[in-house]
Amino acid sequence: MLQSDMRMSRTRILSISLTVSFCLVTLAADAQPNLATTTRPIVVGYFRGDSMRRQFFVKDLISRGAVPILDQINYSQANIANNQCIVADPVSDLTYSFTPDNSVDGTADTLGMPLRGNFHQLQELKRLYPRIKVLISIEGNADAFVQAAQPQNRNAFVASCIQQFIQGRIADGVEAPSLFDGIDVDWEYPMEADKLNFLALLAEFRSQLDAVGPNYLLSVAMGTGRNTYQHLDMASVARYADQVAMMNYDYAGPWSKRTGLVAPLYHAPGDPENDGSVDSTIWRYRAAGVPLSRMLMGLPFYAYSWKQVAQANHGLFQLGEPERNDVLYNDIVSIQSKFTVYRDPASMAPWLFDGTTFWTYDDELSVGTKVRYARERGLQGVMIWELSGDTADGKLLKTISAQLGRHEMGTDNHAAR
Repeated sequence: MLQSDMRMSRTRILSISLTVSFCLVTLAADAQPNLATTTRPIVVGYFRGDSMRRQFFVKDLISRGAVPILDQINYSQANIANNQCIVADPVSDLTYSFTPDNSVDGTADTLGMPLRGNFHQLQELKRLYPRIKVLISIEGNADAFVQAAQPQNRNAFVASCIQQFIQGRIADGVEAPSLFDGIDVDWEYPMEADKLNFLALLAEFRSQLDAVGPNYLLSVAMGTGRNTYQHLDMASVARYADQVAMMNYDYAGPWSKRTGLVAPLYHAPGDPENDGSVDSTIWRYRAAGVPLSRMLMGLPFYAYSWKQVAQANHGLFQLGEPERNDVLYNDIVSIQSKFTVYRDPASMAPWLFDGTTFWTYDDELSVGTKVRYARERGLQGVMIWELSGDTADGKLLKTISAQLGRHEMGTDNHAAR
């Protein structure tokens, strides 16, 4: 999901017939969107299947007070193999046995259970909080999506995703028909040659989801760079997808030797990336045809760092040596006292600097500023990458809750779709 993971350039020449082009135009004109209606902005959070390796479990969404705040969990992830949807990690997703201490319902899994792992924990979570939505996020690499979206593969590929995750034929002898409430398509990233196949893939997902039932959600994750969307028909994308989740982060990161702000709401003075801000991305997507009411603003719960940074401007927009791995916000809180906190006054974006090491991240103040922006401008809501990054007492999620007026932390106050 991190945009830095998929920044390798690729060149592709794709030939598409006039017949296919005509069919896609017809599909776009006739599509009936599966509209999401809410009374206030929604909160969507990604849950990584490998979070248990950091001792973060589905149960922790309850103990941290996250579940009453969340309207939707996007489970990351499903993969693509041989133009079919597959379970990405059968051990974590299906067979891992949870103990009473780390299971949602406080009981241990047994080997005789047909479904264990994170998927069973999500089942238990939905039993306690039946109004929360859970989507499966399909995050195959770009080449896998390119092949799966080809006309000769598209219908069968989508059918495999629907059968496995929506109809619930998870694996041989394992069924969970009510686990997932929709599909999140995270193709990083469609190129210009993929334009028609990308739209046709979304149309096929929309069609097959609607054939199963009227209330299944389709989400699409989109990057922030101009080359991610400027050659796509975003107005039609927004007609097929209930949610256009913008990955409003990685405006700066370890692919560059120059420090920067990972997710500034507004352009910061001195930033060489003149349009590298959340606000500019939102209005570019709006100009491309995506209604504000379809947009989810992405919020990073992680940080990047550089070492050997020059001291000018307290390290901001200076050259240094980037660290390749992102770090959870929870880890930033633990080291913050060793640094001086600086802040961009326009976007409230913070950074840490000790004279040589620079950290960029979001905190309670910057997240609160962004959520207020999303609410006041009528965005559909916010999207979090990813939930394990918050502190044990849920500082960032509670900030979101307060900005949206969700002060009853212990209640399940999800808006109905």
